[in-house]
Amino acid sequence: MLDSLGFIIGTTLMYSTPLIYAALGGVITENSGVTNIGLEGMMTIGALIGATVGFYSGNPWLGFLAAGLAGGVLALFHAIASVTFEADQVVSGIAINFLGPGLALFLSRLFFEGATMTKAIPLDSKMPRPLHGIFPRNSFLDLVFNQYATVYMAFLLVFVLWYLLYRTKLGLRIRAVGEHPRAADTLGVNIYRIRYLCVILSGVFAGFGGASMSLAIVSNFRPTLVSGHGFIALAAMIFGKWKPQGAMWACLLFGVSNGLVVYLGRADAPFQISVQILSMLPYVLTLIVLMGFVGRASAPAAVGVPYEKGER
Repeated sequence: MLDSLGFIIGTTLMYSTPLIYAALGGVITENSGVTNIGLEGMMTIGALIGATVGFYSGNPWLGFLAAGLAGGVLALFHAIASVTFEADQVVSGIAINFLGPGLALFLSRLFFEGATMTKAIPLDSKMPRPLHGIFPRNSFLDLVFNQYATVYMAFLLVFVLWYLLYRTKLGLRIRAVGEHPRAADTLGVNIYRIRYLCVILSGVFAGFGGASMSLAIVSNFRPTLVSGHGFIALAAMIFGKWKPQGAMWACLLFGVSNGLVVYLGRADAPFQISVQILSMLPYVLTLIVLMGFVGRASAPAAVGVPYEKGER
């Protein structure tokens, strides 16, 4: 029983990690007043670039950083459209969600001889497990804490982002821009610079989320790898009331559903459930959460509203 609980907790932590990265990306950009529903596309390009660089360089850390850079570049296009040209932010995000997977497939075919799936990364080139071998093999503590480095980095990033938003001058400016951009502008805050920074960071975080899948959870990129995680991360951000710690707990809730899917899908599970029903569980939970909580959560007042300097 304890081993089963450890397996579910460990699997929950592993599958929550990509969601945490992407949800934190949503938190920082929406706190600055820019909606970014393009997290799915940014995760996808991050997963492809992370797997590609990781495979050819043999260095997972280089692949991880490259994935963040790729997500940031895609987010830059969203920032140019939504901040500089004041385009509809939802439409721009939808375009990113088409552009990211399409570009990922094109680059995969380019780098891997026409294949839409990258070659498998060798085991020693995957993300390391910092606590590997410390606890007895397959013990409760080993099942829970023998995680990839990306897991621990995600939880560290939650604290860093919380500290940035609520304990620093920059964080105060970010939240001011998301709530009352005109008031912030009168105090000398550069609205465009803040929003550009936050949108690009959201892409970097989403790229990290994609890489945490292709460099840790699995060993390669495939077209169905991300499959809705960016949208689940958006739901987690809303459920978490646009706060880093709230988004983290929401991601853990969604991670539990994935953990149960993996556990109940095993041959030695206490009872068998249809694979089709199990695969629906994370998405059904997303809908339930959105229906039950989205009306109670208050987004930053200026989110989704383009800002034009000098407009009255």
